[in-house]
Amino acid sequence: MEEKTLIQFKNIVMSFEDQLVLKNINLDIKENEFVTLLGPSGCGKTTLLRILGGFLEPTEGEVLFDGADISNLPPYKRELNTVFQKYALFPHMNVHDNIAFGLKIKKMSKDVIEQKVMKMLKLIGLDGYENKNVTLLSGGQQQRVAIARALVNEPKVLLLDEPLGALDLKLRKEMQYELKRIQQEVGITFIFVTHDQEEALTMSDKIVIMKGGEIQQIGSPQEIYNTPVNRFVADFVGESNIIPGRMLDDYLVRFDDQNFDCLDYGFAKNEAVDVVIRPEDLVIVPTEEGVLTGTVDSVLFKGMHYETVVETVPGTSVTVHMRIIKNNEVISADGKEKISANDFFVDIEDVAALDDKEVVARADAQAWNPETDEYISLNSIDYSVKEEEGEYPVVFSTSNGTMIQKMIYVVNQPIVKNAKANEAVMAFNFFKTADELMESQALDTDLKLWANAQGWKLSDEEQTVDMYADYDFDPENVKEGQSYRVTFSTTGRELKVRTVNYVEEGTEVGLKLGKNDIHVMKRM
Repeated sequence: MEEKTLIQFKNIVMSFEDQLVLKNINLDIKENEFVTLLGPSGCGKTTLLRILGGFLEPTEGEVLFDGADISNLPPYKRELNTVFQKYALFPHMNVHDNIAFGLKIKKMSKDVIEQKVMKMLKLIGLDGYENKNVTLLSGGQQQRVAIARALVNEPKVLLLDEPLGALDLKLRKEMQYELKRIQQEVGITFIFVTHDQEEALTMSDKIVIMKGGEIQQIGSPQEIYNTPVNRFVADFVGESNIIPGRMLDDYLVRFDDQNFDCLDYGFAKNEAVDVVIRPEDLVIVPTEEGVLTGTVDSVLFKGMHYETVVETVPGTSVTVHMRIIKNNEVISADGKEKISANDFFVDIEDVAALDDKEVVARADAQAWNPETDEYISLNSIDYSVKEEEGEYPVVFSTSNGTMIQKMIYVVNQPIVKNAKANEAVMAFNFFKTADELMESQALDTDLKLWANAQGWKLSDEEQTVDMYADYDFDPENVKEGQSYRVTFSTTGRELKVRTVNYVEEGTEVGLKLGKNDIHVMKRM
């Protein structure tokens, strides 16, 4: 028999002033379901819960409860109750009176109240605690009292807004199972809000993943975990290895220069996709048995298993020298202008593309007023560079005639290629003053700019590859005349593997996986 739809959110939009918090939310919730709204802080999950509870009125859309629109009903007329993270128990009342409070408001008879309260105490495992002061209870016991106070009114729906947030880790885990047991025993709909993925996976019949006021995916815990629809869901729920790939055909995906059978279909031929592989689905085997091979980069003991990182595609790196030179500022005769620039290197192949902007950027040329530190325009950049190795002068001048001459070194710069990673990188030696290093606000970015460090795919030179800078000097303690090594590297491919067996760092290993272990997602 098909379960009855109890709650329907239809085209819900919520704005606070100019901020759009919920964007056209549509969601059906069945009778007796345990539904979790899961997402990071600020995604709109609590706002959606408060709209259902009657504490907020949506900007647009309607909320149907058992087929009737309840958008204009006040909270006390809705057949639901809410348990908040702060339980809001009455400190001057004992456990019994806290649970009975709503029934007394309804003016029920003492016999009925007593019967219902004792039933709730038994349900939450606190029978015998009825006369205890609530301020003397543990956090978990207080939470159970808050749940009992809500359930004793026999609502059709219980709303829970991060009720486990104030508990310690061990108690949270215990209460996850306890909440699920209570929900199954009372047989009503629970709607639970959390940003904790483990809570959602443990308790829910259905999980609603939210991000930025929109629903990303709705499904069972198994569906959400095993078949995430996009990178956000895969990253947010559980740990994932996410690899860029290309869908060659139905049931056939290519990544890391290999073709793999999979269970996915319905993509366009050669569509760019993301491939997700869970760490527990990878098995470390001898290299000759693996469909992928790599080197163990790190091993972390996690109690029940080892978290092992295997580098399957090595990163690509290039090392250059940064030479520290003296400050080379030129000051005008009247002392009102200063100008500076540096020598720089350029590859023969890049000479044809050089223009004034590129030359100014490579030389880090600038002019300024030394009294006010205001920049002064460079109105003349004179140079003549041939597509031949050699040294070529360049002169930078202001409109007042303040000038500085530097050199452009044209070189046949070697390229570092990495066929396994399908990428290449290059960078140039460069010159800098100690002051320029000290004044840098984003040194890693500036180093890449100064060295003209760049990476690209061998199969498509228009596709760039991200690089990071590695250096061992202190930018506040460099010496003139010294050279310092700077290495620019791509990240390569590292796969996280969950295994019960320890494998020593540096070991060459194989990785085994089957088509059931590969899931293909739309690229965001």
